[in-house]
Amino acid sequence: MREHRATRGAALPPVTPGSLLVAAPGLGDPNFARTVVYMIEHRPHGSLGVVLNRPGRSAVRDVLPKWAGVTSDPGSMFVGGPVEAQTALCLAALRTGQSTRGLSGLMPVRPPVQLVDLDSDPAPLAPRLRGLRIFAGYSGWDGGQLHGEIARGDWFVVPGLPDDLLTTSHDRLWERVLRRQGIPLALLATFPADPAQN
Repeated sequence: MREHRATRGAALPPVTPGSLLVAAPGLGDPNFARTVVYMIEHRPHGSLGVVLNRPGRSAVRDVLPKWAGVTSDPGSMFVGGPVEAQTALCLAALRTGQSTRGLSGLMPVRPPVQLVDLDSDPAPLAPRLRGLRIFAGYSGWDGGQLHGEIARGDWFVVPGLPDDLLTTSHDRLWERVLRRQGIPLALLATFPADPAQN
């Protein structure tokens, strides 16, 4: 894919835990078309994130029943990406003013968002939660691979918000994240899924 006009000539923004990768309109890979990926880790040896806007068909109560009572609506496992689909990752956002003191099984991503060990007990965490999502599989890149895709114009790197993780409007997340970036990225929010309709 060619570099999009919206980013041509601009310095590449840094990818950090909590950043969002927003798929460029022309990204044709069916695993990532119109996706928003929440970045969990970005290091020289590789990067890892989860797709936020692909709810799956399996219910959390059927796969990880002890977590069903604390999972945000719609209560389904989300498709985090094409890598290791049998692996489950969990992200939680804590309520404003809540700390992780006294809790085990948490690793900070970008506060208030935490990576949660699904082998831990959800009961102590539950009263401190703003929301929680569980993902089947993840999106991964080898060292240097993601940088190359961003440089090629496949992804836009933008700041993430806890609301992006917890939204129930999954079908509108791609447009909403682009729209809040301002010009020129906001203009892409109305880009048709089928360019022939443009």
